[in-house]
Amino acid sequence: MLSSLVSHPVVVQKPKIAFLFIARNRLPLDLVWDAFFKGEKEGRFSVYVHSRPGFLFNKDTTRSAYFYGRQVNNSIQVDWGESSMIEAERILLRNALQDPFNERFAFISDSCIPLYNFNYTYDYIMSTSTSYLDSFADTKEGRYNPRMHPIIPVHNWRKGSQWAVLVRKHAKVMVDDDIVFPQFQKHCRRRSLPEFWRDQPIPTDASKEHNCIPDEHYVQTLLAQRGLEGEITRRSVTHTSWDLSSTRDRARRGWHPVTYKLSDATPKLMETIKGIDNIYFETEYRREWCYKGKEPSTCFLFGRKFTRAAALKLLNSSALVLK
Repeated sequence: MLSSLVSHPVVVQKPKIAFLFIARNRLPLDLVWDAFFKGEKEGRFSVYVHSRPGFLFNKDTTRSAYFYGRQVNNSIQVDWGESSMIEAERILLRNALQDPFNERFAFISDSCIPLYNFNYTYDYIMSTSTSYLDSFADTKEGRYNPRMHPIIPVHNWRKGSQWAVLVRKHAKVMVDDDIVFPQFQKHCRRRSLPEFWRDQPIPTDASKEHNCIPDEHYVQTLLAQRGLEGEITRRSVTHTSWDLSSTRDRARRGWHPVTYKLSDATPKLMETIKGIDNIYFETEYRREWCYKGKEPSTCFLFGRKFTRAAALKLLNSSALVLK
């Protein structure tokens, strides 16, 4: 009887961020993310990884216990620039939505690093009830295929980064979609690259072939179709460098973002990325100033693309503090 009268503290489960990693095989930056997650004892995150079918995360394939057994079991083979990338994202969301405490869903690439510690990242993402989704009107590149009309009208066609942070409502919209995704499977495909493409100009005649990269358009267009754009913060929290016009390194030119190598991993690089406080969207003549909640803030929480050597150099120096 006495024991029944003793009051026990009620443990309140806080909302969680589901980190959704998309990997080819291993996660080359697992030690960086291990440092990011370490010490977080309040159960405020979940980890899910989409890798090639059959790949297992265990002591032999990762040095971080946070990734043990976190691979989804229904993964598929993913090809860059194909709709299989969208399906991989939907698979991750289906798995993550099974946990009712997952309230935010962050897509992370295998070349991505966190720029701040977990507490700052968590507070930043939870400071707004909106999704962080880079989205703007695509009016210049001719990627829209008229065959999508009338199911997807051109005025709903959007472009942006796939590295989004979605609220639970939008994650469900993406998983349940059986209208927009089939149109992407049929009519949104990347154009084949010419042989020795790095040394040749890429054809620009969109009337002959639409060069549509599904993962750069799908979520943005889907939410525009559903009339949900008022529920998103129209920018990404993942930094990617696409401005390669001044580089002399031919390997850094093309359709892919710059990869930060060992020599790039400096405190100055981190200061530059973490110092960005606004983003300009040329096609909409729109400048998006960045906020954490209602307070002015820097724009990015994550950065890509980093080689393993570059990421570990930053981790082992004062340039990247994750504790």
